[in-house]
Amino acid sequence: MIRIAAVGDIHYDRRSSGKLTKYMDGLEQTADLLLLAGDLTQVGSVEEMSVLADDLAECPVPVITVFGNHDYHSNIQEKLSEMLTRVGVTVLEGTAVSLDVQGQSVGVMGLKGFGGGFIGACGSDFGEQEMKNFIRFTKSQADALRNGLISLNTDYKIALTHYSPCEDTLLGEKKEIYPFLGSYLLAEAIDEGGADIAFHGHAHHGVEKGCTPGGVPVRNVAMPVIRHAFNIYTLNKEGAIHQERSFAAVTS
Repeated sequence: MIRIAAVGDIHYDRRSSGKLTKYMDGLEQTADLLLLAGDLTQVGSVEEMSVLADDLAECPVPVITVFGNHDYHSNIQEKLSEMLTRVGVTVLEGTAVSLDVQGQSVGVMGLKGFGGGFIGACGSDFGEQEMKNFIRFTKSQADALRNGLISLNTDYKIALTHYSPCEDTLLGEKKEIYPFLGSYLLAEAIDEGGADIAFHGHAHHGVEKGCTPGGVPVRNVAMPVIRHAFNIYTLNKEGAIHQERSFAAVTS
């Protein structure tokens, strides 16, 4: 069994020291790796990321993350990435990483993703240049996700994004903002890339469980949704979710 701890939208600020570390003690007995699905900070500042980096440096299992829209706000994402890399965190943006976990290979392909909407209510690569740029960026993200998953030659393939690949996990959000919460193109990439499971955040008012049209389980692990420091997801050899449980409630 492969045990994955996952959470997104932790939104660290300058006063968040210890927000996660108090739940990391003994995590290696429960999980093999920790995935963070973006929006690590409030406004993507050095001060905020410094607090988070200090906390993640204490994590007893490998940490893999993507950035979210909040982390891009200050336009210094490269510097923020370097800060996390220095404490051993793997930051993915259109890249993949492979790990050996209990004698099995686990591949994680990660990127932020983007919006655009879903079948029947989505943007198209047509009209004004601004709209073309919007959808073309989403297409480029989906292409990178697909190609990265295909390139993984591992026992397990995990897709990690910030934006949602499916409507299922957006239930509870206003339908008017669905195009800004994700894109069906990400789901197509996940299906065609052969992922075993996909994690995302971003949709604070959504629900946890969904799946792609091809049947790949999708989990919205935004902290406001799961209401815990992280949830644990255990995959069996066939890649299906064998067991899920919450790890610890966040009380502050």
